[in-house]
Amino acid sequence: MKHLFITLLAASVFIGCDKQKAAIEDNKDATQKAMDDQKKAVDAAAKEAKKQVEYNKDATQAQIDAEKKKVEAQAEADKAKVDAAKK
Repeated sequence: MKHLFITLLAASVFIGCDKQKAAIEDNKDATQKAMDDQKKAVDAAAKEAKKQVEYNKDATQAQIDAEKKKVEAQAEADKAKVDAAKK
């Protein structure tokens, strides 16, 4: 009877350890999945931010080019006025 009790006690300890180990593994897997999901979200946000920066850069360059052309055209017009006034 004593041996049976010790055997049952040992078996219950092993079962408890296996349950704890399984719970730890499940927690580890869930944590890893959460980290992977967060990394994917950060990567997607970074990619979108990079696209936005490129778009803004192109839009700003277009504005600069348009302003430059406007200034050049105004300078040409002013020069033409000065040349016309000299005649």
